[in-house]
Parts: sequence; C-alpha cells; structure tokens
Amino acid sequence: MKTCDACRNRSDRRVSESRPEESGDRDPLIDSPVVSQDESYDNHNLSCGICAMFPSCMSLLSRRAEATAPRPGQAAVVLNVYDMYWTNWYTAGAGVGVFHSGVQVHGSEWAYGGHPYAFTGVFEISPRDERELGEQFRFRQSVHIGYTDFSEEEVRRLVAELGKQFRGDRYHLMNNNCNHFTSAFCLALCSRDIPAWVNRLAYVSSCVPFLQRCLPKEWLTPAALQQSLAAHSRSSSPLTPQ
Repeated sequence: MKTCDACRNRSDRRVSESRPEESGDRDPLIDSPVVSQDESYDNHNLSCGICAMFPSCMSLLSRRAEATAPRPGQAAVVLNVYDMYWTNWYTAGAGVGVFHSGVQVHGSEWAYGGHPYAFTGVFEISPRDERELGEQFRFRQSVHIGYTDFSEEEVRRLVAELGKQFRGDRYHLMNNNCNHFTSAFCLALCSRDIPAWVNRLAYVSSCVPFLQRCLPKEWLTPAALQQSLAAHSRSSSPLTPQ
C-alpha cells in the first residue's frame, strides 16, 4: 500500500535515528512503539489518506511539543492498545479497526471486560502482555497519556471505585466497553483522555447493532479476566463440609 513522500521520509528518518549507539540504559517504554499524547500532528502534511486513518502511520509524523517532564513522585500513565484478532491488520487502515486497551501505571496494567456477574469486570495484567489476554489479542502500540500524583495504593482504591461502574454484567459494546473504562481511568488519573481512534469498537458496534451477540465470548471476557473470575469464585464459595 503506497504512502506519501512526507510519511516515507519521516519513517526513514525515524529508522535511522532509532539505531542505538549505546546499550543497556534505555527505558523499556522507549523500546516499544510509544506515541505521546502531547504530539501535535501537522495536518497540512497529511498527503495520503492512510495517514489520517491509520494510527501507526500517524505516529511517524514529526513532534511539535515534547512531553512535560514528571515532577518528583509522579508516575507515568500509558495506554496500551491491542488489535482484537487478525482482521484488524486488514481493516484498521480503512478506519474500522476494533481495539482493546488497558492503562499502565505503577508497573501494572488495568483493563475491563464483560462477564455475567454483578461485580467488577476490571482486571490486572502484566503490562503489554498479550498472552495474558488470549490468542485473539495482538499488542499494537503504547500511547503516553501523562503523569499522575496518585500512589500505587491510591490507584488500587480508584480501580475498586471504578469497578462499581464497570461491572462485568454492565459491559456494552457501544456504551460501556474496555475503552470507555480506560478513558474514565485516564481522566481520573491525570485529567487527560485517550485518543478518539482507540474506541472504534463503539463505532463499529453502533453500525452493526447485533455485533455483541455475534462476538466470541473470549472477546468480551479475556483469558486474564476468566482466571480472575475463577479465583473470585473459589474465594467466595462456602467451604464444603467434610
């Protein structure tokens, strides 16, 4: 698929700049495809349609403003975005990609999924570990959202509070999906929202109202959440008399 000269030149420059001259001291986030929310994109240089529709192409555009450095005690808030199943490799460029997202803060990643029960659908995984989500998920990229003053303990209390709204039995593709959770979480942590393109799941489901009934259960209840449900069931079940 052909891209414009502006995108191709920026891509070549990024590749040449990304070759490390020294090793060992790099932030692990820098080694992954991370895009800053503080980046502003020059729309006058968007010469090809792919740039406007395909986030990975947009991430190659030049940076106008560097992210503000964190204050002492602040933690980075990073959005990790995943493709849901292999079809996204063909459809995302047309603006109809379906994405899952989680928020990484204090060394943990928090995400949301659906299940039939009246308690939280929020679960914790290792950052960017697509294997914990299941084989239908593929890590796409990380987006730096900002920094938070919340401590790790305060973040966990916030997750517990959000879990009252984002219960498993309240999951809805259009109104209350995983990306609605990450949006609310990021706003609470650092008063900044996630990129609009991430929540294409809501747009796609609004175009196909019966989509939720057609999706595999694993799309709504990732493997990590299923394990969390199993652990919850074991801990809440009464002891069996001997």
